[in-house]
Amino acid sequence: MTRLTIPEPELMTTGHLACPGCGATLVMRYLLKALGPRTIVTIPACCWAVMSGPFPRTALKVPFLDCAFEATGASIQGLRAGLDARGVKDVTVVGFAGDGGTVDIGLQSLSGALERGVDAIYVMYDNEAYMNTGIQRSGATPWGAWTTTTPLGRTKAQEKKDLMAIVTAHHIPYAATASIAFPEDFVRKLERAKSIRGPRFFHVLAPCPPGWKYPPEETVKLARLAVDARIFPLYEVDHGRYRITRRAGKKAAKDYLEDQGRFAHLTDVEISEIQRRVDERWAQLEFLEKATAEVHG
Repeated sequence: MTRLTIPEPELMTTGHLACPGCGATLVMRYLLKALGPRTIVTIPACCWAVMSGPFPRTALKVPFLDCAFEATGASIQGLRAGLDARGVKDVTVVGFAGDGGTVDIGLQSLSGALERGVDAIYVMYDNEAYMNTGIQRSGATPWGAWTTTTPLGRTKAQEKKDLMAIVTAHHIPYAATASIAFPEDFVRKLERAKSIRGPRFFHVLAPCPPGWKYPPEETVKLARLAVDARIFPLYEVDHGRYRITRRAGKKAAKDYLEDQGRFAHLTDVEISEIQRRVDERWAQLEFLEKATAEVHG
């Protein structure tokens, strides 16, 4: 008998309204597989607020709550407080938001929830722009990327926000990055997070075919390239200790960038600059892993 490496039950059904090849659908699918049916999900304005289907239908087999764009952090606290008041301790509360609703519009609410120690899991599925409203630039859009608000000649001049650094500065028990191309790693991290009380955070890269301008069948390939080119490292911060969970492959940043139309305008000099920044961030991550290992023994 073949041994399954991820849980078999499906808590996300067919019939969702996502675009073909949407990376965010896989984020939700693996999330629910790992956390199970005793889960409540709250979602602000984002692609997933539409993808689940029009009321009273839904593509999820768990309770699903819409909240205001900026209020995911407050919503998870309200849900947790309500469950606690009723003595319900075995339900996992999940805030599930895109990058715009997390790094920009919802950052204050997220920070407040982390600072107050809300016992919930917050998941940011990161497609690196406001995709639901027309591919506008967000704080998570990479340097040099095309969007409808950073068109050719005025592509994004600012670096992508380092949200993991912002989150870990709140000294929460657990934070991790994850990728739909490595579901076993994602599920293991979710199971670890489920075993911990307090605020827990996930940053999951979710490639977007129309926003990133690539064929929809290449979603998982691009997600894997992002990791193996060290552009999106996989690691966790467990009670302050950093641990890299996949040593990157031998891919260069160019291998990842050249398959996406949003980067088609980049010059060799600009690609070299991106590679330099990637190498610098990877070196910093390896330093944090080594330093915190020494501290924690």
